[in-house]
Amino acid sequence: MKLSHPNISKCAYGAAPPKTIALAALPLMMMVLTIWPCFSLTTTMPPPDNLIVSAVPPIPQSIADHADRYIHFRQAFLTDWHPLRREILINTRFADTSQVHRVSFPGGDRQQLTFYQDRVAGGSFQPTQGKYFVFAKDRGGDEFFQKYRFDPLTKEAHLLTDGKSRNTGGAWSNKGDLLAYNSSRRNGKDNDVYVVAPQKPETDKCLVQLTGEGWDVCDWSPDDRTILLSETISANESYLWLLSRASGKIVPLTPRNAKEISSYREAVFSRDGRGVYATTDSASEFRVLTYIDLQSGQQKALSGKIKWDVE
Repeated sequence: MKLSHPNISKCAYGAAPPKTIALAALPLMMMVLTIWPCFSLTTTMPPPDNLIVSAVPPIPQSIADHADRYIHFRQAFLTDWHPLRREILINTRFADTSQVHRVSFPGGDRQQLTFYQDRVAGGSFQPTQGKYFVFAKDRGGDEFFQKYRFDPLTKEAHLLTDGKSRNTGGAWSNKGDLLAYNSSRRNGKDNDVYVVAPQKPETDKCLVQLTGEGWDVCDWSPDDRTILLSETISANESYLWLLSRASGKIVPLTPRNAKEISSYREAVFSRDGRGVYATTDSASEFRVLTYIDLQSGQQKALSGKIKWDVE
């Protein structure tokens, strides 16, 4: 179809075309409106590679972009205090991953210390001098965490674990030369206790083999001879154990009672080494602060008058 008219060029400048031209162009306009939906410019968000999506309509990318402002926000978590200076380590998320940052004085700016594509967890100073700290990192979100020693002066990180197993938790000895943690290195399932001198990664060794995945290192006794362990069966059931560093033997600190299941959390040694403080719901409707005497095994509730959970 060919259209010609002396005033056709005026259409581009807002002039109304003659009726004959408008009527002649009507079929072409209808054809364009009919074809236009087939060439939609709306983009959709592709599903993650690890998901199989069925019978789910495409999600416009504009919705995902709008939600980003509520999903991607900055948080800062205190992970440790420097033992000698007014300095702290925090975990802060920028972009997609959380990294270790240092704040060197009150009110100071955060200084990013680790730069990885993968998230970094924790950050614990060597507890006597603070010349280095230990952090954990997995790869691609696989949760097979590895432990590293980080030197703030050289900005170098040194691998402390085997690079393959899942390594979690950790507590420093009071002397500050050893770190005890849990690892699935032996068989990929059970969470054994390992001890390493972070400045000498070759000293890494298994202290005791355990059965189960719910084991965690809680604390060292003041004389560094005993390590306090927790064994978690479920959210409502857990127990405390004492591990001898010299012999590698463990003995139960809290009783197993099939009639009354309870849990113990946040357990630490008392400063004199004669007892353990923990929170528990044993014999109480609420979680209370309890002192456990190591010699007698007797438990004394310290916050029983508070009618809510404590931590």
